[in-house]
Amino acid sequence: MLIRPEEPRDHDAVRDVHLAAFGDHGAKVADLADALRAGNPVSLVAEVDGAVVGHVMVGRNLLDAPPRLVDVGVLSPLGVLAQHQRRGVGKALVAAAIEATTFPALFLEGDPRYYSRLGFRAGADLGFRRPSLRIPPAAFQVVLLDGHEEWMTGTLVYDAVFWRLDAVGLR
Repeated sequence: MLIRPEEPRDHDAVRDVHLAAFGDHGAKVADLADALRAGNPVSLVAEVDGAVVGHVMVGRNLLDAPPRLVDVGVLSPLGVLAQHQRRGVGKALVAAAIEATTFPALFLEGDPRYYSRLGFRAGADLGFRRPSLRIPPAAFQVVLLDGHEEWMTGTLVYDAVFWRLDAVGLR
């Protein structure tokens, strides 16, 4: 398996990954990935035998901390084709995304049973507030990274793309 930056030639394959991986929400997640590219996110693909089998993005969002706004990352979307799940592809993509980001914190919406194994913790336990009540408390997670300081708590503010596409609270 090779983890590498997404290239323009990968866009159709990445779209296909999200369409397949997210079932009924596939079109919305694929549209989200397409729209988030404009913000120049970290965008990585997993390749097996020359084919894209997984994808992850980390884009810039804001943390409304009491002293000031802080740039933070949101890991979304993450998708892996079904036939490549439970083989470490998602784990490798998340690890590479964490390694590639320069943000002091990285947030996501997801299953805590999966993401807790990758270093993520419940956001509320660390003083963070969800950007929407549609996100179940347990699904709102964060990993604190280099550059995080104790005062950096508050409310996560999603990029406008999430709201425009009504892509908040999808699991």
